[in-house]
Amino acid sequence: MSALVSVIPILLLIVLMMGFKVSGYKSAVITLAVTIVLALFAVPSMGIVPEKYAEVSIYGITLWSVVEGLLKACFPIILIIIFAIFSYNILCETKEIETIKTQFIQMTSDKGLLVLLLTWGLGGVLEGMAGFGTAVAIPAAILISLGFKPMFSAVICLVANTVAVGFGAVGLPATTLANQVAASGVASPEELCEVATFIILQLSLMFFITPFIILTMTDRTKVVKNICIALFVGSCSIVVQFCCAYFIGPETPAILGSVAAICAMLIYDRLFIKNRQKTQEDSPALVEKQTFGWAKTLKAWSVYGLIIFFILISSKIVPPVNELLNNTLVTQFELSVIGNTFKFGWLSNAGLMIFLGAVIGGLIQGLSLGKLLKMLGKTALNLQKTVVTICCLVAMAMLMNNTGMTNDIAKGLVLLTGAAFPFFAPLIGSIGTFVTGSATNANILFGKLQATAASDLGLVNQGTFFGVSGNETNWLAAANCAGSEGGKLLSPQSIAIATAACNMEGQDGDIMRKTMPFAIFWILMNGLMVFLGLHLG
Repeated sequence: MSALVSVIPILLLIVLMMGFKVSGYKSAVITLAVTIVLALFAVPSMGIVPEKYAEVSIYGITLWSVVEGLLKACFPIILIIIFAIFSYNILCETKEIETIKTQFIQMTSDKGLLVLLLTWGLGGVLEGMAGFGTAVAIPAAILISLGFKPMFSAVICLVANTVAVGFGAVGLPATTLANQVAASGVASPEELCEVATFIILQLSLMFFITPFIILTMTDRTKVVKNICIALFVGSCSIVVQFCCAYFIGPETPAILGSVAAICAMLIYDRLFIKNRQKTQEDSPALVEKQTFGWAKTLKAWSVYGLIIFFILISSKIVPPVNELLNNTLVTQFELSVIGNTFKFGWLSNAGLMIFLGAVIGGLIQGLSLGKLLKMLGKTALNLQKTVVTICCLVAMAMLMNNTGMTNDIAKGLVLLTGAAFPFFAPLIGSIGTFVTGSATNANILFGKLQATAASDLGLVNQGTFFGVSGNETNWLAAANCAGSEGGKLLSPQSIAIATAACNMEGQDGDIMRKTMPFAIFWILMNGLMVFLGLHLG
């Protein structure tokens, strides 16, 4: 009974968003309010509050849990989202996004490879840098401008925007998950790398399957060629992403892995695509050849290039810089009532790196500092509903964790599924992403639940997963992030972005029906990988 009461906030969020089609921010506000009521009046009678709070008033636990959630939402989650969208808005303002688009279009004469470049390559870079729908909206708009049908463009961009989702917005979903699972509430660099690496391992088959699906959707007649490209591109991408996750952390796998995939596609094009003429049969639109010099290219890519540069030099790849930043201007204080610690590095967080790259790149592209600051303010204003949503969801997650509600749900799920729980772990992440539209929010909602379930199942030891050693709890928690990609395919928010980009208002249901088989397949594959990795080592 206590587990059923504890799950009310999650079910309410689902019902409000799916059943009554209430907007995300309104649903989040209502759900947080209901969670507070449950915490104050239902939780005390259920006897599920952790023992460490035995001497603490339930009013104190509730108040300070909400405060903790608001702090964690703002620093750094909201900062990263605002600065990431700000960086994309700069490119739109300076029109340099058009240069980037044109360069992609002129890279190959093969239709399948062009679609893969735009959706898997450019889309992956955009997801890694900014997230928040840019990886669907921009490639879909380009595909339509090249003559592809709107429904095809919408569906294929949604299918492509999967593997990179867990590392979108400079690794924010994976970082959030690691912090949720960490015993201290703030993951160490080693824990960040371990969780990121496990996510890559769990997604490993999809690095080959997804490119093949994209190529086959574009051209069903060239199966052998599609297999060869998928194997070549997938291999290059997964090697780079694994190395980034293992040695650096969750900030760069999607970015550098997508860049590696683009390079692999260009190499394949030069080596194996025989017909270099752009004909109507090979290319969906005749594009007048434009030549961009190094100066123009560097200017167009300055924003993203500088962001990658700052992220790299501030990461573990440059230990002296990383150590200096991690120990300078760090805000840390105890939330004494609930015994938790809040810690935020003003110089070491990814949000600052995105801000610096965006501003310097914007100056290079000809914008004044005053114009950039105005754009930043406008970006933040436009994201106010998103800010409310995230603040409420993080506060709700902290409240559910601190009052024992999350722990109680986990116990109920473990009792229901038993030893088969690892197979269903990615499904939980998919549900969270489907409901909230965000892998980050899904990890906020269910990351701690996965770790608690691992503890209840006795999965707290060191193990080996497909040849990589690590903690069993982190392996199961990583399933939440890996599974979130399946939910992204069906998320109403993602589909709304696709319909807007493709001018298909009112066809959300049609798109969802077409992406449903891919989502089901994705979730099943994730469940299988998590289960096998745990039991086969």
